[in-house]
Amino acid sequence: MYVLSKEEMPQIAPLFAGSEETMILSCLQGIMGSAVAGRLPEPRCARIDVGDFSFVSGDPGTDEAAALVLESRPLLVPLQPDWETVIRTSCPDARPFQRYAIKKEPDVFDRQRLRAFAETVPEGYRVMPMDEELFGRCRELPWAMDFCSLFDSWDDFARMGLGWLALKDGELAAGASSYSVYREGIEIQIETAPEHRRRGLALCCGARLILSCLERGLYPSWDAANLISVALAEKLGYHLKGSYVTWKMREVRP
Repeated sequence: MYVLSKEEMPQIAPLFAGSEETMILSCLQGIMGSAVAGRLPEPRCARIDVGDFSFVSGDPGTDEAAALVLESRPLLVPLQPDWETVIRTSCPDARPFQRYAIKKEPDVFDRQRLRAFAETVPEGYRVMPMDEELFGRCRELPWAMDFCSLFDSWDDFARMGLGWLALKDGELAAGASSYSVYREGIEIQIETAPEHRRRGLALCCGARLILSCLERGLYPSWDAANLISVALAEKLGYHLKGSYVTWKMREVRP
């Protein structure tokens, strides 16, 4: 398999043309992630890896298709349905499940409504922007590490990322942050510690993150792992596009 350099990314771009997945853009733009292909030039299929996700596209009938699947990250998204055969053959333990794509609509947000949500901080909590100290704490908590896990350092996050965190008695309770970034925006990551759920923390943190993006001319992209996430996205102003198949190749770290 051939690992592409940043300068070689344009050679696989046609295989991923038409995708609205921002993590694919992050890699093709040379900002985050990595990519492999069976051959260059004129690759017939390729894989992009960003965080826990892999995206495969192209002809699954090639000799290298099985290797692309076998070496994927824990969550594999095929851009064409024909990849199902090679996935099932190469990885019989892989299991498909549904994720939910959210429409990319730059002008859909009601800023007044978002400001109202941003102010609905439950009593006893405070919400503040990510800083260097909180960045370090997020990296030590399994439930919060994806707020910043794709950034090499605080300086890297401060240059490209955005995040808002809710705290109670000095402890991290919830947050909304940039899982990944691309030139035009971010991919949102929202999490709440189990003992602080169902209190509206995701709503107020998410609203603040979306507003921060809009103020900077960035698009706050949302992709939902479940219907609870879809409902939160819709409350914040997004609209569901539809479901798509993702394959769990192995367990994601806790």
